[in-house]
Amino acid sequence: MNASPSRTASPDVISLGCRLNIAESEQMRAILAAAGDVVVVNSCAVTGEAVRQTRQAIRRARRERPDARLIVTGCAAETEREAIVSMPEVDGVVPNVSKLDARAWNAPIADTPAAPTRTRAFIGVQNGCDHACTFCIIPKGRGISRSLSIPEVLREIARHCEQGAREVVLTGVDLTSWGDDLQGSPGLGLLVDAILSAFPELPRLRLSSVDGVEIDPLLFDLIVSEPRVMPHLHLSLQHGHDLILKRMKRRHSRSDAVDLVARLKAARPEIAVGADLIAGFPTETEEHHAANLSIIDDLDIVHGHIFPYSAREGTPAARMPQLERPLIKARAAELRTAVARRRAAWLAGFVGKTVSVLAERDGTGYAPSYARIAVPEGTPAGEILEMRLRKVDGGLLR
Repeated sequence: MNASPSRTASPDVISLGCRLNIAESEQMRAILAAAGDVVVVNSCAVTGEAVRQTRQAIRRARRERPDARLIVTGCAAETEREAIVSMPEVDGVVPNVSKLDARAWNAPIADTPAAPTRTRAFIGVQNGCDHACTFCIIPKGRGISRSLSIPEVLREIARHCEQGAREVVLTGVDLTSWGDDLQGSPGLGLLVDAILSAFPELPRLRLSSVDGVEIDPLLFDLIVSEPRVMPHLHLSLQHGHDLILKRMKRRHSRSDAVDLVARLKAARPEIAVGADLIAGFPTETEEHHAANLSIIDDLDIVHGHIFPYSAREGTPAARMPQLERPLIKARAAELRTAVARRRAAWLAGFVGKTVSVLAERDGTGYAPSYARIAVPEGTPAGEILEMRLRKVDGGLLR
């Protein structure tokens, strides 16, 4: 979640959840630039904890901006609509599908919405999902899969590049399904290739979470051979045991993931792997959990997003035999410890090496591998500099 709302009368958007929400929040800020005293909570519903944080953000926003018009949008505004609408702090709800449509906001609209100046531009190129994972409520909040056309994506990137963005991050609910609903069903590799061709001056292009089984041959080739595509791949993995993957209704097996990473690293060894993993899925045994732990080493996962399973009403998994909450939390903690151990060894391997770093505004920056690095004081945001790394301090390379 972003920082607390400003106490001025200017519009503010509080963003929770995924990178797609971050990208959409930036667009809403531009749309509402002339809206005055309004706060928008762009909510998340991926877990029960995310819904709790959404409600907490709404209450905090009302305390800090008591006179503002407080509007809620995002996934929780769809999946928990009745509960959100009934909160006394909330003045209104904008449907998730309409939140980027200027007509949906009862406020003066900026004449020429401009992309905010950011070092990294999050571009939502795909929305919704056509799959039916048994644990997931997001299709209810986002709807069916739909893609921006290549010209639409290029126009959006051009706006951000004009404002100084040095890295573009492509996001989506199911990013690798981009193009399935477009004429000819182009693969995501075609979009990435078009971006690289249209913006030869763009130094960095990064992908957000991808489904490994949907990586098309052109996308694979670009990931391993194009230096401007960052060597960082975050997999929507979810688990390391085949039976649990089957009960989740995922479309890949453990061996599919292992084979994909092996082929990627054989062609481009510096690729850093991230993954989403769920702890304590219904029916998960100690054997299943052990497989979840071991896949961290098998895939060399150094960017881990660990989610304790949270039953979402209306999903098939919520009707399966549930594990006790303390056991779920304990298994999530073990997964986090395993990722932290792997990540510490990975970071230590950078010591003595020179890497390029994109400086952010907070005194740190990102390597191509998404390692976080402290930059020299006074380094302008957006500068890409070569740095020789000398130590790891508190999880940060210096």
